[in-house]
Amino acid sequence: MLLRRRMLPVPNPLIGILMKVASTAFFAVTMALVKLVSERLPLGEVVFARSLLGIVPLLVWLALRRELPVALKTKAPFSHVLRAFAGTVSMFFWFGSLARLPLPDVTAINYAAPLMTTALAALLLGEQVRAYRWTAVIVGFLGVLLVLGQHMSDLSHLSGDGESIGALMAFFSAVFAALAMISIRRMSGTEHTGAIVFYFMISASGIALLTAPFGWVMPTPHEWGLLAAIGLFGGLGQVLLTQSYRYAEASVIAPFTTSTCCG
Repeated sequence: MLLRRRMLPVPNPLIGILMKVASTAFFAVTMALVKLVSERLPLGEVVFARSLLGIVPLLVWLALRRELPVALKTKAPFSHVLRAFAGTVSMFFWFGSLARLPLPDVTAINYAAPLMTTALAALLLGEQVRAYRWTAVIVGFLGVLLVLGQHMSDLSHLSGDGESIGALMAFFSAVFAALAMISIRRMSGTEHTGAIVFYFMISASGIALLTAPFGWVMPTPHEWGLLAAIGLFGGLGQVLLTQSYRYAEASVIAPFTTSTCCG
């Protein structure tokens, strides 16, 4: 009964916003670290380390709250599959864009995620989005398209390592991240934060592991340290991000972010 009450906290937009801002800070550090390691390590390997090592801070958090193993029980396995798919695809696209574009450009394009989250919250969740928010969404999206267009001026020269591919990856990362955030909001009333994050991490690790036959690189001791830090900061950010959607509507806290990091 105590766990059930924790799953359904009293709505408090301020707490939700503060948690979202804190998660953004952790994701910003993660983003910088991913930028460093992605210059040499394959994309799937980075996603695998980020997801698997990110389980550690989650389990420590749940253990300190004495919510293991109850917090990992689920009544909506299919919802976890959809959320994990959207989040993992977003993470792959996001990490791929970091390897191909300057960090400021990736961040600017990723601003599409909170804009689309606000729109989808109104269309799919029935949340009330007032006119001034719709105006902000439209203006913001025009800005994203402006940045995106700068990298798409010559589509005839698309290549696997080119900026055009990186720009498209950043945009589709935002699309799938918005879908993931909507899924989190939908599940937050019945599923524990621990379950939502845990099954996402496990699923993302499994999907990333499938890329191993295509070539992984043995990390150096320095890169091992960076991967561990990516998992730590990414895991903490994921917990705070998921928890924030329990306290406020998706359309309210969606703008309080600077990236779509890590699904």
